Amino acid sequence: MALDQENQPPNHPQIPTPHVGVLLVNLGTPDQATPGAVRRYLREFLSDSRIVDLPRALWLPILYGVILTIRPGPTAKNYKKIWREESNESPLRYYTRAQAESLGKRLGGTIMVDWAMRYGSPSIADRLNALKQQGCSRILIIPLYPQYSATTTASVADAVFDAIKKMRWQPAIRIAPAFHDDPVYIDGLANITRHRLGQRAQGPERVLISFHGLPQRYFDAGDPYHCHCAKTARLLREKMGWTEEFAPMTFQSKFGREKWLEPATVATIETLAGEGVKNIAVITPGFVSDCIETLEEIDIAARQTFTSAGGENFDAIPCLNESDEMIDLLEALTRRETAGWLA
Repeated sequence: MALDQENQPPNHPQIPTPHVGVLLVNLGTPDQATPGAVRRYLREFLSDSRIVDLPRALWLPILYGVILTIRPGPTAKNYKKIWREESNESPLRYYTRAQAESLGKRLGGTIMVDWAMRYGSPSIADRLNALKQQGCSRILIIPLYPQYSATTTASVADAVFDAIKKMRWQPAIRIAPAFHDDPVYIDGLANITRHRLGQRAQGPERVLISFHGLPQRYFDAGDPYHCHCAKTARLLREKMGWTEEFAPMTFQSKFGREKWLEPATVATIETLAGEGVKNIAVITPGFVSDCIETLEEIDIAARQTFTSAGGENFDAIPCLNESDEMIDLLEALTRRETAGWLA
C-alpha cells in the first residue's frame, strides 16, 4: 500500500506509511500482586455487564459493598504465589507479551503486532491508538479465547468499538472468530499434552479437560460457549485416542450462588480420589496462557484437593504459552484473517 507523498499540497500534515496491524487481546491482570491493584482490576472486570448481567441497581451495591472489600486481599495472596518476580508481572502479562513479540518476528515485519488486555493495562484503546499512530489503517483483533462467549470475545469487541467511536479517522477493523476447532490449535494441544505426559514415569488414570465455567442461564440464553468447549474436548480426545470416560469435560472457577455449567472440576477431582484413582492430569484448553486460573486454581489448589482426598500424582498440563505451537496458531489465524489486506 504505497503512499503518494510527492503529490501532497504544501504544509500537509505528515501521514505515516499505511500498515496492517494485529492486536492480540487477553483478559487482563492486576499490575501488582497487592490488594489495591487487585481491587482496581476487579472493579473494572466485575463492572462489565457482559461479565455480570444483573441489574446495576442490584449488582453495584454488592460489588462495592462486599466483593471489593473482601476479595482483594485473598486474591492478591493467590497472585503472589504465581507472580513472576524476575519481571514483576503476572504470568498472563508475560506470556501475552511474549506471544506478540514472537509473532512479530515470525511475520518478519510485514505486519505490526501489538498486545492489550481487556481489563487493566495496556488497554485496548491505548494500543489501538498506538497502532493507528504508527500508520496502521487496517487492524486485525485476535481475542485470545479459543471458545466464544459473550463474556469474553464479545466484550473485547465492545471495547474495540468503544475505542474507535472516539476516532475521527477510523482504521478498518476485523475481529478474528473463535478457534475452538482449528486444526492447528487442536494439534498444538495434543503436542503439548504428549510431551508433558511423556515425561511421567506412570501415565495418568484420568485426564480432566477443564474449562472456565459460566452461569447455566448464559448458556440457556444462547451463548455457544458450552458447545465450543464440548467440540474442543471431543477433537482433543479423538487426536489423543482417549475415551470420554478417561478424559471427561469439567468446569472450574465457579463464582456466586447461581447454577453454573457442570460437572465442576474440583468436585470431579474429589470424586475420582474417593473412588481410588491415584494418578490424574488436568489440561485447561480454554486458556492459551498460564494464569491464576491454571497455576493457582489448578496446579496449587486442585492439586491439594486431590492429595488431601487420597490421590497421589497430579499433573497440570501447561498451556500453549509462548511455544512454537502457539506461534504457529497465531500465524495461521493472522494469515487467514488478513486475507486480501496484504499485497
